[in-house]
Amino acid sequence: MYRIGVDLGGTNIVTGVVDENYKIISKAETPTNMPRSAEEIFDDIARLCREALTAAGISMAQVVSVGIGTPGSVNKDNGYIEYANNLAFHQIPAQEMLQARLGKQVYLDNDANCAALGEAVAGAGNGVKNFVAVTLGTGVGSGIIVDGRLVVGGNFAAGEMGHHVIVHNGIPCNCGRKGCWEKYASATALITQTKAAMDAHKDSAMWTLAGGDINNVNGRTAFDGERQGDASAHAVVETYIDYVACGVTNIVNTFQPDMVCIGGGISNEGENLLGRVRAIVERDRYSKYAKKQTQVVKAVLGNHAGIIGAALLDA
Repeated sequence: MYRIGVDLGGTNIVTGVVDENYKIISKAETPTNMPRSAEEIFDDIARLCREALTAAGISMAQVVSVGIGTPGSVNKDNGYIEYANNLAFHQIPAQEMLQARLGKQVYLDNDANCAALGEAVAGAGNGVKNFVAVTLGTGVGSGIIVDGRLVVGGNFAAGEMGHHVIVHNGIPCNCGRKGCWEKYASATALITQTKAAMDAHKDSAMWTLAGGDINNVNGRTAFDGERQGDASAHAVVETYIDYVACGVTNIVNTFQPDMVCIGGGISNEGENLLGRVRAIVERDRYSKYAKKQTQVVKAVLGNHAGIIGAALLDA
């Protein structure tokens, strides 16, 4: 028995075939190539599902269901993506669109919820009743699990910690607010912060790391520059980590979960990121005198968490 999980992101679309042991046995992916229509994107999703099955040597008849993790708010009653700002989606009948293309039952949920579900079942949160999964990617996603159940709210849109404000009247966010956490703590935000520092410091080692072309900057550039002793890179990293930790502290103060796990490409910095975030959280959290404290850990499934969680939406 197999399931297909789809991780629909603002940068890439990835599909995976997941077996009964929660292992991904094959994948297929393509850039999301925004902006473009939902019809084009779902054509690609269907194609990738078939490519992943072919790579695994499995037929569609052996597939129980298909699950999609998508940015934004999802109405699980009618299968619509109601709003996804990073994809410019508004009231998209995603379930119906993919079922028509594949002839299989389709389930969908927010991508960060899927990542949280994946980590809960097969990753860092296995056996943990109360935890929050945070993904630092194109935006900042989060999934909240309380007493073993995803917190979705009355309209399925709960848990969007990336859109809680950490800087009043701060940087405009494409959700319509200003100062959202994801405008400061996402990988996209880190790249923007790095480029600004490079513009201000033409002698920074980050220019060499980027091959002299600011368009080559990525989420590792500032961290790599810091490792080389570059002062401007160090300032970028320190500021970025402070923003990440501000949001994590807010999560701890709000939910007091047993665990917060941090995923996304930036989490590959490991303790260089997490240890510094943890120190700020320990300093600033309201519960500093409690005997039991929230663990802040790295998500262990990496980019697989969303695929596995999406595949398990029918479970």
